[in-house]
Amino acid sequence: MSGSTFGNLFSITTWGESHGAGVGVVIDGCPAGLALNEKAIQTYLNRRKPGQSKFTTSRKEADQVEILSGVFEGHTTGTPISLLVRNENQRSKDYSSIQNLYRPGHADYTFDKKYGIRDYRGGGRSSARETIGRVAAGAVASAILDSLGITLTTFTKAIGPVVIPEEQYHFHHITENALYMPNNTYATEASAYLEGLIKTLDSSGGMVECRVAHMPVGIGETVFDKLDASLAQAVMSIGAVKAVEIGDGTAVAQAIGSQNNDTFYMENDEVAKKTNHSGGILGGMSDGSELILRASFKPTPSIAQSQRTITDSGEETVINIHGRHDPIVVPRAVVVVESMVAITLVDLLFANMRCRMDKIKSFYMEEKDV
Repeated sequence: MSGSTFGNLFSITTWGESHGAGVGVVIDGCPAGLALNEKAIQTYLNRRKPGQSKFTTSRKEADQVEILSGVFEGHTTGTPISLLVRNENQRSKDYSSIQNLYRPGHADYTFDKKYGIRDYRGGGRSSARETIGRVAAGAVASAILDSLGITLTTFTKAIGPVVIPEEQYHFHHITENALYMPNNTYATEASAYLEGLIKTLDSSGGMVECRVAHMPVGIGETVFDKLDASLAQAVMSIGAVKAVEIGDGTAVAQAIGSQNNDTFYMENDEVAKKTNHSGGILGGMSDGSELILRASFKPTPSIAQSQRTITDSGEETVINIHGRHDPIVVPRAVVVVESMVAITLVDLLFANMRCRMDKIKSFYMEEKDV
């Protein structure tokens, strides 16, 4: 299977299946000398692990990370970093009754037709547990960004019809509710909405927003590896994401140029913008203002309602999905979006270091002068 590697200079390769022995990631291109330990990575994994509230799957997994290589005495060595999380609470029998059925909204049909074989136990590589590797790698990427003063704030902006307007954001509320929403009042409303869906054996979609502060200007390549294009690929690769927006996103289709353009002005001898409709990106490169990205997630496809489907031999039938499933994926996906954004930014930051001769000379000539 190709397509399990993302990134160029800072690259990650995720591996493992939902009901296999474990899942993990190999990170290549991390510089030596970065302070890193399992506790720092675990903090990120705890944000996505199951069983956190009544709105997440009841599957009980510690998701305890093990560093297998690339770290010595608390610092990265510059060699590939291999991270492992063992699966401990598989219940493969939950899927035995549907091994010959194609679940609506899942990758069962396409996976079977592509490879001629599929791991029906929870979806295999298509399972949300694949994102463990992304989040573990995201913790490493975020440590690099943090050392550069670049900060990410990621949260649930919307659950179903409950949408938080920007002027109602209170970022300190994000960790105060189970839905990771930046407004506790809206979180209460969204919780009531989800409880209603649980009673009717249904699920909800939602939206995650990520904001990046203190980005340097000029990050991103100007043609195929634009910052916004790279971010879109990274975030769209997350299962269940159906749309990615930068800045005003799809609203620009109804805008006019005089309103959509962000005018420049000088503030404390630095270039600034009056507005940020562009979401911090111009011409595929960061413009120094806050980077704003939103990802829209579809409703969890595993619902307990009876649904019509077909068998792998083409017979029409009815499917009833049992097991442990999230009524909404968004709260646990917040850290997944943040991780993919962080990984993308680090990769492009590294690429930017070689864009000008004066930067290259500065690095090597300064080293000679020491």
